[in-house]
Formats: sequence, C-alpha cells, structure tokens
Amino acid sequence: MARSVSELADRKLGVIGRKAVTCAEHGEYSAVMLKDGGLSGCPICRSNQRDMEELERKRFNFRMTQRSAARIPQRFAEKTFSDFVVSNPAQKIALDACLDYVDNFSKHRREGRCMLLLGKVGTGKTHLAVAAVNHLINECMVKAIYRTVGAIIGDIRATFSDRTGESEANILREVIGADLLVLDEVGATKQSEFELATLFSIINGRYEQCRPTIIVSNLAPGELNDAIGARCVDRIRENGCIGVAFEWESQRGKEGF
Repeated sequence: MARSVSELADRKLGVIGRKAVTCAEHGEYSAVMLKDGGLSGCPICRSNQRDMEELERKRFNFRMTQRSAARIPQRFAEKTFSDFVVSNPAQKIALDACLDYVDNFSKHRREGRCMLLLGKVGTGKTHLAVAAVNHLINECMVKAIYRTVGAIIGDIRATFSDRTGESEANILREVIGADLLVLDEVGATKQSEFELATLFSIINGRYEQCRPTIIVSNLAPGELNDAIGARCVDRIRENGCIGVAFEWESQRGKEGF
C-alpha cells in the first residue's frame, strides 16, 4: 500500500507516532514522538517563542540604527536614569518628572507635549535628557535624537559651501521628523537672525506635527523669549508643557555624576 505524504515525511524526520500531551499554559495538544524518545513541545509556545525572537531581532536592529542616528556625545552615551545620583529633594523631583515623561511618552507624543529642563550648569540636565533618549530607543523603539543648537546651525552652515554633502532640507527633515528631539544648549550664545529663523523652523515644524521636544538650557524661564523668540516659546509651552527647575549647585567632579 502506498504511504501518504505525511507518513513519508514523518519517517524522514524520525517520527514514530503522536501522543496527547498537556501544556500547562495552552492545554492539550498532539505531540510528535521521535525515535530518540523525545516529544515535540507545545506548538503555541513554540510560535510565541519565535515571535519573541523576531521582536528582539527587530529591537536590536532598531537600537543599532537609531543609536547612531541619535548622535549622543560619547561622554553621555551610556547615561541612564539609574545612574543619576539623587542627594536632595529637588533632584528627586527632576528624576521623577523625566521618568514619568518617558513612561507616558505615547500620550505626550499624541498631544505634542514638550518639556523644559532649565537651570544651573552642571546639575544633570543633559544627563536626564539623554537618559530619556536612551530609554525610548532601547525599550520603546522610539526614534529619539539629541542635538545641540550649535551643532544644528553648524551642520546647516556647512551645506552652504559643500554642495556634495547633506542638504539643509535633509538636516531640517531629520530634526523635525524625529518622534522626540532633545535640543540642548539653547540660548548658550547670542543668536543671529539666521539662527533664530532656523530654530523657529524646527520648533514650528515639530509643533505643527505634534512632535514633542525637550529643551535643555541654562537660562531661566523668563530669559527664553529673548534667546529663541516669543513665537518659539509660545509653541513649546502649549498644551501643558512640563517644566523642571535645576537650581542646585554643579555636581561635576562629584562621585557618580
């Protein structure tokens, strides 16, 4: 008698029969019995495992690509929330605010809610901002990037003389299109009309697309208007912008910071 295709396949694979087996999570299934005495596992568990492995593969590829695109400076590349040292209540408030922001980022992304990290030099503003970028890239597959104002302006100016490199439009498209932009060193220097216009293009472009921005600056809230323009500040503050003050003394040179 001719053997069926399934019988021939079983024989080739060393299958000698099937047995009813119960998976603790998914109930009864028909396990394959092999010549070596082994039994096949639960097909649903196996499928879930493959899905998890595929998701982890995608996460790994995303991290590798996006961490490069984020352009985080080497000094801050490995900063996390866990290594931010808290030694006073104000630091705890700042840390909790940033943790809450990333934990609820999907909501902030929908509503375009920005964040202001303002205060004294050396107080950990960039540390927490980069920790947010790292967390969103590594854990949430969010396209988050870090830029200083000076780096953006410098990159754009470089396009004026180098026609073979990246265009101004591409640079603006990148910083406007990211799910989260951390914009550091805001107001660090006196802005020219060109720089103010560029900042407005970026902030307004993100505002129009409801994409949140974390602004990092040593300025006081009342000084932002002069530094980046009232129109930029107005857009950043819309829809419940979250402001965090960093008013303690510089922690640079202290252990763990």
